[in-house]
Amino acid sequence: QVQLVESGGGLVQAGGSLRLSCIASGVTRNIKVKAWYRQAPGKQRELVAEIIRGGTTDYADFVKGRFTISRDNAKDTMYLQMNSLKPEDTAVYYCYAKDTLFARVYWGQGTQVTVSS
Repeated sequence: QVQLVESGGGLVQAGGSLRLSCIASGVTRNIKVKAWYRQAPGKQRELVAEIIRGGTTDYADFVKGRFTISRDNAKDTMYLQMNSLKPEDTAVYYCYAKDTLFARVYWGQGTQVTVSS
């Protein structure tokens, strides 16, 4: 089992920045893919960015150039640096991890990000 705990959410004005963190614990050696998703009220959960253990990253078009995903494998921690935030970035942000050996996925409890105009 793997536990994921997010932190770093909050209220920020448009144009501001936040840095989210996701700490993983448990049996993490098989975790190859980590990602950030978000879900706004009344909308489906959507992928924001993902990172593979080797460092390859991918971003949704709506965050390219503004958000940066990174991971510290030694600390089992993943980050999402969010710059130039917009009101439409308001959502609950979830940490995601995939155990590729046993084909299991894990989710954190979510952290609220609110961007005021």
